[in-house]
This record gives sequence, structure tokens and C-alpha cells, in this order.
Amino acid sequence: MGEQIKVGISDYKITSAPNQLLTIGLGSCVGIALYAPKSKTGALSHIMLPDSTSFTDKSNWPKFADLALPAIVKELREQTGEHKLRVKIAGGASMFAFSTESSILQIGQRNIQAVKDVLYELDLKLEAEHVGGKMGRSMFVDLTTFDVRVRMVNREEHIL
Repeated sequence: MGEQIKVGISDYKITSAPNQLLTIGLGSCVGIALYAPKSKTGALSHIMLPDSTSFTDKSNWPKFADLALPAIVKELREQTGEHKLRVKIAGGASMFAFSTESSILQIGQRNIQAVKDVLYELDLKLEAEHVGGKMGRSMFVDLTTFDVRVRMVNREEHIL
């Protein structure tokens, strides 16, 4: 077994098997696991916000779904020479109860939709997901098999 490489909030990492990628504390954030199967190389992104359009400072581009995914997909494809990538996502919980149903406050749902929209634009098919709900998650990506384990506190582990 290789090493476990941790991905923080608004961050991403690319590595190859036998290493594993992991991110913890996915609340309303979404973790996106991308995988180039021939080279057994993967990327894990921990996005925090759906889009960058209302921000002037975009220097922390891995924070935004609309900026992070195209850049990471491009880097992974350039690194591996593989165009067909596999994709699995987790997260996007509604962590706080609001008295209003305002969509602006539903950041988890907005993150999920933004990730799906960008994946569609990039012509990438979403293979599996464990999203929504009201609880945070941690995500562990095995780059040998592309099994993605999703853990929630006091809940059964899910394998995507």
C-alpha cells in the first residue's frame, strides 16, 4: 500500500496507485474523484463554492467548481494522456437549518448541481454519487481499484 494523500478544503491532488487520496469534512462542499484507469492515476478535488462569477479574487481557483474542474481535468489528461476519465462525487450536505427555503442559502445543493453541470460541459459521465442529506462525509479513493469509500459519523460506510 502506498501513502494516503490528504486533500484540504479548496484544494486538489493528483497521484497514482498504490497511493490513496482522501478528504475529510465534506459538509456542503463536494469531493470529486477523477480517475484515468489505464495509468491508475487519479485526482481528488474538494470544492467549496459552485461558481466564481460573483468574486473578483479568483486566485484560489480550486475553491470553485466552475474553475477547478476544467483545470484539474486538463492537468490529469495531460499527465496521463488519457481522455476517458471515470468520475464519482460525494458531499453537498445541507448542514444548517434555515427558516427560509432560499436557494442562495442551499450551498450544498448548489455545489452538487454546479459540479454536475461542469461535468456535463466537459463531456464526463458521473458514475456514482453519495450526496445531499444533512450530515458531513469523508471520502477515501483507492487508486488501484477506484473504489471510493464514503464515511459518515455513526453510519454505515458506503462504497461507490
